[in-house]
Amino acid sequence: MFEPRVALASLSGSSTAEWALAAEEYAGAAFLGGVALCEGTRSAARRMATERDREEFLPADPLAFVGRELRKLDDAPVASAINVRSAKRAPLYEVGEICANHGAICEINAHCRQPELCAAGVGETLLRDAHRLCEAVETVAATGASVSVKVRAEVPGVDLAALAGWIEAAGASAIHVDAMDSEGVIGEVAAASDLFVIANNGVRDRETTEEYLAYGADAVSVGRASDRPAVLSEVRETTNAWFDGRETSADRGIGTGPETEPAIEHDRGTEPRG
Repeated sequence: MFEPRVALASLSGSSTAEWALAAEEYAGAAFLGGVALCEGTRSAARRMATERDREEFLPADPLAFVGRELRKLDDAPVASAINVRSAKRAPLYEVGEICANHGAICEINAHCRQPELCAAGVGETLLRDAHRLCEAVETVAATGASVSVKVRAEVPGVDLAALAGWIEAAGASAIHVDAMDSEGVIGEVAAASDLFVIANNGVRDRETTEEYLAYGADAVSVGRASDRPAVLSEVRETTNAWFDGRETSADRGIGTGPETEPAIEHDRGTEPRG
């Protein structure tokens, strides 16, 4: 989906095109945002910004803002992506069209756990409502844009591996997994679908990067340390060496990487709990 296999993960209120361009030599993709699109999520973002002093993107016209930011990356070497929140399908279709026009990835946010966003029907609430999440994926995919879904591990009652199969069937191309303290979930998700798996949480150095890659991640993402060139350089070097080594091994007809934990099989025909 992108090379090198390092992404910059969205940070609300600060992940702009300028932020992406500052790290373009280290990353293959940059997820801007998150951007609230519908009135319910914008109202939630305003409350978080005023009552809890959080940074949030609150432009007068969020769709125009997305277009402006993606336009700045049209000629950049880093692949562009935008993380969005919407409880309504119409804004998702509109932002999908913008992403398709720029060849950008549209990432549906099923990750945020702030009470205001959950009450608005987005963020990790979508993990417990597989049908609505799949409808969101189908809506964006219908525009021709590549779709990623940002998810979070350790949400009670949610089976991310089963969910991965469902969103893949709905048209997603990638799943961006905040593994929390359950790094092994990356292996479960990778075994359950053919989605491009981006592993997130605590990626800081060779050790943390290789741990996720050994579980089967196709790429890793860096969030809060995305403004630290030393971290990004080490992560990029590690991913380059990892995947170059796998290609070399494959050419020689030998194993393609370190042994990973046994894959856990999931019945994709079973509806995820939620």
